[in-house]
Amino acid sequence: MAVVKSLVSGARLTMRHFLKAGKRRSSEYVSDESYFDQKEGAVTLCYPYEALPVPDNGRYRLHNEIDDCIVCDLCAKICPVNCITIESVKATEEIGSTSDGTKKRLYAPVFDIDMAKCCYCGLCTTVCPTDCLTMTPVYDFSEVDIKNMVYHFTNLTPEQAEEKKQLFEKQQEEMAAAKAAALAARKKQG
Repeated sequence: MAVVKSLVSGARLTMRHFLKAGKRRSSEYVSDESYFDQKEGAVTLCYPYEALPVPDNGRYRLHNEIDDCIVCDLCAKICPVNCITIESVKATEEIGSTSDGTKKRLYAPVFDIDMAKCCYCGLCTTVCPTDCLTMTPVYDFSEVDIKNMVYHFTNLTPEQAEEKKQLFEKQQEEMAAAKAAALAARKKQG
């Protein structure tokens, strides 16, 4: 008997909403302050033409401003699901500085974020010392192919990265040769 009563109550509620849905709410946009004060009418939005505003503190898709990144690797270390992959190459010359004045000493030939793995915890954005890693308000980034969920943030081509690696190795060899020559000269004098 309780099942029938519950079924009738649900059907009554559904019919009431169905009959009132013929009236469309006024043509106020979602961002208008009085939008949610409307009590009756269709409440379904015509997405993507209408969308609910997202909260400022929401956690959605990650974005890295690679020009501000110092390639410290803190975000990759703290990530609980290992969705951030970073490779670094030491620079042989001064690269420049970030927008907050921090000196850059490393190149990032690989800075990938796999949003299919991401659990949207926001830990990576918290530990970033230059605030280059942020969560954007973009929440509708569905993909047919899961490989498209990997976002690449780098300003080097693979050829440039290989060139930078070879330059660093050459510099290290020259420094080692100079150190060995200085040591040999000291032994010869002493």
